[in-house]
Amino acid sequence: MATDQGPVVDSALLRSELVRLRKEKGLTQEQVARTLEWSPSKLIRVEGGKSSITRTDLQALLMTYDVTSEGRQERLQSLARGARETPWWSRYRGLVSDELLSLTGYTAGASFIRQFHNALVPGLLQTREYAEVITSDLTSQTSQQMAIELRLERQRRLAERQEPPRQYYILDEAVIRRHVGVTVNPGLMPAQLREIADRAEREDLLTIRVVPFSAGYHQGVYGPFVLLEFDGGLSDVLQLEGRPGTAVTVSGGDAQVAEYRDIFENMLEEALSADASIELIRQVAAGMD
Repeated sequence: MATDQGPVVDSALLRSELVRLRKEKGLTQEQVARTLEWSPSKLIRVEGGKSSITRTDLQALLMTYDVTSEGRQERLQSLARGARETPWWSRYRGLVSDELLSLTGYTAGASFIRQFHNALVPGLLQTREYAEVITSDLTSQTSQQMAIELRLERQRRLAERQEPPRQYYILDEAVIRRHVGVTVNPGLMPAQLREIADRAEREDLLTIRVVPFSAGYHQGVYGPFVLLEFDGGLSDVLQLEGRPGTAVTVSGGDAQVAEYRDIFENMLEEALSADASIELIRQVAAGMD
């Protein structure tokens, strides 16, 4: 049975496991390819995620690596089946940025989502009305609508997972003070803030912390970022956000991943407690009314 982590994470987990198994046997890609009478490029493409792998080819690799446990074989075959599935977000391709789709793919299978934003409410917390305002500058109505639907579908899909991820957000006070949509609907931002507060109180796996203006300078002033953790031994993924088309994604042993984990933890020391953050969010919402 395929997992519900999505094809991007299933593929990454499978590739990571296959590379680890090969290295544990002390084999090079060329040696494995020669044993299986494959071209070296075939194995390179499989391990690099450029090609999917058939059940027969995966079984041949597992036999080469002396993986005989039926349970372990079935787990890896399950990952392979999941990796071959068409992702639900594929219908948005070409209509939203590739960076957002890449983040969507990894987020779909994350076990822990940590995010900081210094200007806007993160997409996984946005209401439809808020999303409509901040996507209003997109070039076409179709692009705007698809960007909104993707935000809302990401929220719904995460909530429907068998084991939903833990979500932890740090927001600069500027995020909750900015009266987004005031010229369109003055009640839009208060409603968005109350939705954030309500969800944080209702959902055990969701935490919201606010870094108040009184904290002064903090390491998040240089821009928003997302940190994703996964079960199964997959390396963390970091996305440094920017304007559409400028986001940068790094993973694995990149030093920036560890650096931003530290930055997130340091900002928690500057942030209000979860209860105090919710109280401030509700106060700001009342003030906007």
